Amino acid sequence: MLFKYKTVDTTGASKEGNIEAVNKDLAISALQRRGLIVVSIKGEDEKKLLDRNIFEHIPLKDIVIMSRQIATLFEAQVSALKAFSLLAGNTENPLLAKLLNQVVDDVQAGFPISGALAKHPDAFSTFYVNMVKAGEESGKLTQTFNYLADYLDRQYALTSKTRNALIYPAFVVFTFIVVMSLMFTIVIPKLTQIIQESGQEIPVYTKVVIAVSNFFVNYGIFVLIFLVIAGLYVFRLSRTEDGKTYLDNLKLSAPLFGKVFQKLYLARLSDNLETMLSSGIPIVRSIEITGAVVGNKVYEKILKDSEEAVKAGSSLSQSLERHEHIPPLLVSMIRVGEETGSLTQILKTLSSFYKREVDDAVDTLVGFIEPIMIVALGLGVGILLASVLIPIYNIAGGIA
Repeated sequence: MLFKYKTVDTTGASKEGNIEAVNKDLAISALQRRGLIVVSIKGEDEKKLLDRNIFEHIPLKDIVIMSRQIATLFEAQVSALKAFSLLAGNTENPLLAKLLNQVVDDVQAGFPISGALAKHPDAFSTFYVNMVKAGEESGKLTQTFNYLADYLDRQYALTSKTRNALIYPAFVVFTFIVVMSLMFTIVIPKLTQIIQESGQEIPVYTKVVIAVSNFFVNYGIFVLIFLVIAGLYVFRLSRTEDGKTYLDNLKLSAPLFGKVFQKLYLARLSDNLETMLSSGIPIVRSIEITGAVVGNKVYEKILKDSEEAVKAGSSLSQSLERHEHIPPLLVSMIRVGEETGSLTQILKTLSSFYKREVDDAVDTLVGFIEPIMIVALGLGVGILLASVLIPIYNIAGGIA
């Protein structure tokens, strides 16, 4: 990825330029090693963000298939240049075809495969690029791309299951909100008019429903404006570092869902570390990259602290046990792996364990929430209707 920077040297002279790096942190580190003080640094891709079609993206499944195909072509002794050219000409995704053609051009210009892939961070994460780099250095590119395909397949299945399992409860909640809004703003006001025109005494529970209905009819637009402003505020908050940390903390402490998210990130953490260590990437570098791609600021901070502790001489288990979001089981298992020299196997076991835990937790959660939501929807509509229909029924009985 290309970054544009502004720096000041030791003499106070300012300097501007571009630097190629996998991410912003590595770009800043490279500039600091040159004895420069970084004033500002911005990815060139960030400038193009508004020009980019938000619906244009390469599905993870396409990256999985591409990785598997590359491994197969390498096994058949096809050169990297020829392999990427063949994939570019045969893929059905035009965006991926364009990207692969750019990779071909860069490889032809002398870039290593990892360097060519690093120019496309939206498609290839820091983890992916560093795995390929490790494969280049060890001469095991075929094995590396197979590793990557297996890893991405596992992550895709895990994330998809969690996301898809929550779609139905989210749909029920949305339906509940829409139905209640329509009841309060359209149905209840019409029935209220009939009750009030009758001149009969209105029960207390009906008065409460009418008052709520009147509030939404008279001030509903202000409620909507407030919700839009609140949504925009949360969106802007989620774009800041402090905001991301706060929201990720909230995600982990949320009732019912918090434990599911924790197990999801622990499965990802274990899987990332196992895959990278198995590929020969040093543990400090593996921890650093895992922190960058784990997808949660809380765990990113934990891994950053762990990285510094391991650099200072601590073991991985010692560096992790001081954090509340790392369960004792994971720490104990990693300690056993360090003592027996089987850390990668232990991490693989932990990854499988937490994936099963996520599957079980999601199934339990969905099975628990779905009937409650359906009952709540039925009761809500039933109570509202009863509160206004009973007085109307009494009016009809009085007339008869």
